[in-house]
Amino acid sequence: MNKVILMGRLCADPEIRYSQNDNQTAVARYRLAVDRIFKREGDQTADFIPCVAFGKDAQFAEYYLHRGTKIVITGRIQTGSYTNKDGQKVYTTDVIVESQEFAESKNASGNNGGGAPQPQSTDPDGFMSLPDGIDEELPFN
Repeated sequence: MNKVILMGRLCADPEIRYSQNDNQTAVARYRLAVDRIFKREGDQTADFIPCVAFGKDAQFAEYYLHRGTKIVITGRIQTGSYTNKDGQKVYTTDVIVESQEFAESKNASGNNGGGAPQPQSTDPDGFMSLPDGIDEELPFN
């Protein structure tokens, strides 16, 4: 079985291309920064995993995903190889995206559209302060 589930943030905006066949299928490529669970001093704390989405998933990436967006993807690992212009064989490993979805709200990621109200401050216990004179408007006493 070849099944991958990853959660991370996009390292950069997706690179979108369209195939040159009759269907002009969309192809999106992006790198997902996935935090490592175990961290050793001096080692990197995340892996940067190349992902490829096709068709509607690629169009979704084009319209809605951008650098820093936190997403969850499911897919499969695909390996391949090619010979570069210097005649050297290059090996590739990509995650082929089968589904992708947001892992946090727009407000949580800090992209709240500018006009949205900011959340009110809370006290140390985590409760929001009520403004004075609101007693008449509360549905309970």
